[in-house]
Amino acid sequence: MNLYKESFIRDLEHRGIHAVRVLAALRQVPREEFVQERDVERAYGDHPLPIGHGQTISQPYMVAVMTQLLQVNAQHRVLEIGTGCGYQTAVLGELAKEVYSVERIQSLHEQARERLSRLGYDRVHLCCGDGYQGWIKHAPYDRIMVTCAPDHQPPALLEQLADGGRMVIPVGPAGQFQVLWLIKRVGKRFNRSREMGVAFVPMVQSQKRA
Repeated sequence: MNLYKESFIRDLEHRGIHAVRVLAALRQVPREEFVQERDVERAYGDHPLPIGHGQTISQPYMVAVMTQLLQVNAQHRVLEIGTGCGYQTAVLGELAKEVYSVERIQSLHEQARERLSRLGYDRVHLCCGDGYQGWIKHAPYDRIMVTCAPDHQPPALLEQLADGGRMVIPVGPAGQFQVLWLIKRVGKRFNRSREMGVAFVPMVQSQKRA
């Protein structure tokens, strides 16, 4: 498995992932622990994999791109929307001071909690709730990562981003063209840049609030 991991790390470097701490985090997190048992041998392939409930674990390249764009350091408090299986959560947990992650699907939330606890990610805090509303209790956040696609930029997430903070979010209709945006907050102003076309599962609003 280590040979597969090193091969995928080299591939990421060839494709422009150069942040040393991001590459170190990807080396540290055992991706095979976050996929279904039948997909363990494919864990380091550069493609998404199903994790149940119509959700996926993102392809390694997309995880790397989004994490590099976020520029997380060891003093940052990070909000993640869409815990899923917990893989991206763990990568952020390797980089940040604290990670707060929201998942709307109860069973995925519970599985991620058990998995991250077992792997020792004690600076990761999870809740089951409506990611569209963020997690206001612990706001503001230095960084926000969204791993599902709303059809617009949720106002609550913009409000919970700290001054000087960065948010990475895919936006667009389900099954159609989506854009990965990097948003930087400067006072009350939000500077937005289009990064690349992407395809993510849609953000679904639930009735639970974090």
